[in-house]
Amino acid sequence: MTPWWKKAVVYQVYPKSFQDSNGDGIGDLKGITFRLDYLKKLGIDAIWLSPVYQSPQVDNGYDISDYEAIDPQYGTMADMDKLISEAKKRGIRIVMDLVVNHTSDQHKWFIEARKSKDNPYRDYYIWRDPVDGHEPNELKSAFSGSAWKLDEKTGQYYLHFFADQQPDLNWKNPILRQKIYDMMNFWIDKGIGGFRMDVIELIGKDPDKLIRENGLMLHPYLQEMNKKTFGSKNLMTVGETWNSTPKIAEEYSDPGRHELSMV
Repeated sequence: MTPWWKKAVVYQVYPKSFQDSNGDGIGDLKGITFRLDYLKKLGIDAIWLSPVYQSPQVDNGYDISDYEAIDPQYGTMADMDKLISEAKKRGIRIVMDLVVNHTSDQHKWFIEARKSKDNPYRDYYIWRDPVDGHEPNELKSAFSGSAWKLDEKTGQYYLHFFADQQPDLNWKNPILRQKIYDMMNFWIDKGIGGFRMDVIELIGKDPDKLIRENGLMLHPYLQEMNKKTFGSKNLMTVGETWNSTPKIAEEYSDPGRHELSMV
């Protein structure tokens, strides 16, 4: 059977500027639900929904402080459930933006991790000691400057490939990986149509070897994710992979490798 997504028309909704339902000047989930008949008329099969999770909004919602809560400016989880169900009635699937390379520094994991070097959450993130009183190495943030930020309280640097307020997650930690899979299954159980995976090529990073994208463990992590979450479901998964060659793109999307639908 041909997967539905091979013939699907996907429409991106940037919620903040799409449709405001309550007159506060910010688009919201109720606004998207209100426009579903219009979207159906356009002939779309799926909505890629830019992030609506709880967030301080340092990076337009790509800095997530709670993966299982909706940011109040967009509405409530009840609004999200209604959007999913009303879209489904019209044959439209909701594809969530999945941001698992990093979190917000306001996420409870990082708040805990900062407390001490022996905190149980410390290893959810990537910490290094100073080298000669400076950053551990020359890795750069995509948002300019060093990818290392000194945490004054513990005297160690944490890695952030984007804003200072977006600490990178440590995918080498199996407990962290399982937490992420549990969160993905939380959304899958709500009936979403899949995930668009933000900067997913960075999860196999090896900062000590100055490797950002396409690290040694990237594909094994994706295969594990596939097995523990969406692999047996009829979902669409799209990887954001800026640094893929055609050969690497084939590896991600080869059905026999059990990774992603496409990049």
